[in-house]
Amino acid sequence: MGSVTTPVFALARRGKVDSVADGEGRTASREATPIPEAPREELDTEFQAEFEAELEHHHLWHREGQRHDFGGDSPLLPPRLAPWVRYVPRAHPAGVVLGTAFGLISLTPSLIPRDYLFQGLATGISGALGYALGVAIAWLLARTARWTDLTDRVRRAQPVWLTPGAWVVLVLTATASLLGILLAGAAWQRQVAGLMGLEQPTTDGWLRAGPVALVVAGVLVGFGRGVRWLAARAADLLRRRVHLPRRVAAIAGALLALLLVVAMIDTIVVRTGLRVADSVFGAANDQPYPGVVPPTSPLRSGSPASLVRWETIGREGQSFVAGGRPPGDLATASGRPPVDPIRVYAGLLSAPGPTERAAMALAELERTGAFDRAVLAVVTTTGTGWIDAPTADALELVWGGDTAIVATQYSYLPSWLSFVVDRTRAEAEGRALFDAVHARVERMPPERRPRLLVFGESLGSQGSEAAFTSLEDARTQADGVLWVGPPHSNTLHATLTAERDPGSRAILPVVDGGREVRFGSTAADLARPPGPWDAPRVVYLQHASDPVVWWSPALLWSRPEWLAEPPGPDVSPTMDWFPVVTFWQVTIDLTNSLSVPDGHGHVYRSSVLGGWLALGTPAGWTDADTTRVAGILGA
Repeated sequence: MGSVTTPVFALARRGKVDSVADGEGRTASREATPIPEAPREELDTEFQAEFEAELEHHHLWHREGQRHDFGGDSPLLPPRLAPWVRYVPRAHPAGVVLGTAFGLISLTPSLIPRDYLFQGLATGISGALGYALGVAIAWLLARTARWTDLTDRVRRAQPVWLTPGAWVVLVLTATASLLGILLAGAAWQRQVAGLMGLEQPTTDGWLRAGPVALVVAGVLVGFGRGVRWLAARAADLLRRRVHLPRRVAAIAGALLALLLVVAMIDTIVVRTGLRVADSVFGAANDQPYPGVVPPTSPLRSGSPASLVRWETIGREGQSFVAGGRPPGDLATASGRPPVDPIRVYAGLLSAPGPTERAAMALAELERTGAFDRAVLAVVTTTGTGWIDAPTADALELVWGGDTAIVATQYSYLPSWLSFVVDRTRAEAEGRALFDAVHARVERMPPERRPRLLVFGESLGSQGSEAAFTSLEDARTQADGVLWVGPPHSNTLHATLTAERDPGSRAILPVVDGGREVRFGSTAADLARPPGPWDAPRVVYLQHASDPVVWWSPALLWSRPEWLAEPPGPDVSPTMDWFPVVTFWQVTIDLTNSLSVPDGHGHVYRSSVLGGWLALGTPAGWTDADTTRVAGILGA
């Protein structure tokens, strides 16, 4: 290492300087007070001596900056303003700049309209992360400078641009920018709401996102500073008590603080949160919806003739087996005498595991004569065990009730929470149920077998996909597959999207000319391309505005294909990808994905009928029949 110019503060430390600048730039003489030299073993390398000098420079610089820059007599600030910005220097300028930039970007539109509360949350999180990233970048640049010939100049450089006046300009600029982009954000949100037919937010109401964002960002930045303080205290303790070198102590302190924070989050937030969620949603699962009573038909699980006890089926399962259209609707829709549909459901409490629940469901199918029906549909439920009523009703109306639908429950947590903690359970449940039913159908003579269909929505589509190893495997084992709103983590869906034909878009892929599988947002999309579509058919329904379909951790660092192509009909053309920010925007969109009208976001009620019809229809089916069924479903 070359010669190093000793900083003035290091000289003062050794008693060689007897004057320092006062608060107005004048020099005040005083008797130099030598500071005892550190023990030689602590300065056994030039690096350690340099490190101590720089550390002392930093501390004295910080103290003088607080005393001088905001001491009430500063000529750069009006007297009334100085007290209000006394603590501004505690914020890192690089963090403020990048945090403000991230916060402003978060106000751009995403997939789902946001009210001021969710926008404030998105902006606060993005701003806090931007602040942390800015501080980290500044630290890395400073460390890099120490390894170059800029070391001395960087250490001695005075922060001219960090004067009180500069801070005021920075804060006022950030505030004005936030206000301006908030006004633009209100216009963008009105645009997104208009694309979905929602009530458009007012500018006055939208501006409330600003204070919410500041509170959220302040809490998160404060938490980060607390972690940094904890790391510094741990490092100091390790250096003084365990006598670790400074660098080792700093690394160890940071690791200890990180481990402690992770342990606290895991114990206090995650585990406690899961226990609370388990208690709340478990209690809800045990309580039927108002007006839902046990069925009397022996063709329904939970009835007096059923092998599955009513109280074990769970709230969503009870709603499913007790629901359905009246016989008159079935007759009107099909134009034939109605047949009472079969609905089989095994709840989470009906049997201890996926295999046992599948066996119980299979026994129920045998008991009800389900294998003699024209159509047998195997459904993998969402996280709560939910099956959307129009999904089951549409299939039964098309086939005049000559159907059997079977499902099992693997969780009672909402899908967004089940996605985190129960994803493997969904896959195990989907495999167990389909394998059991398929094995039974395979033992039947081909001419007597029912049409075996597969259905899964949201997390249920991921569980259902797990029963198959490939598209060809799905088409070999099933007579038709309908997957709705598939999460981005679905393996088969991701593979097919990646292998789409050149020129087709990620939001509506075309694979092998549409001969085996098709993607669509509406029934009309499934008619394209106009070429042949061989049976058995596979259908994916997905909206361009559905965050469940497009959310991915890779949004943190990578522009997705669906944002590099023309947007869908209900997605703002202003939406773009920004590192980190877009991830949090779409993450918050997940919480609102069901709060939009049918045909947008994660709501597919009117689209499912077209999906079922694409898999096959009764003989002689016409467009008039489709219109009649759609009218009954929409009534």
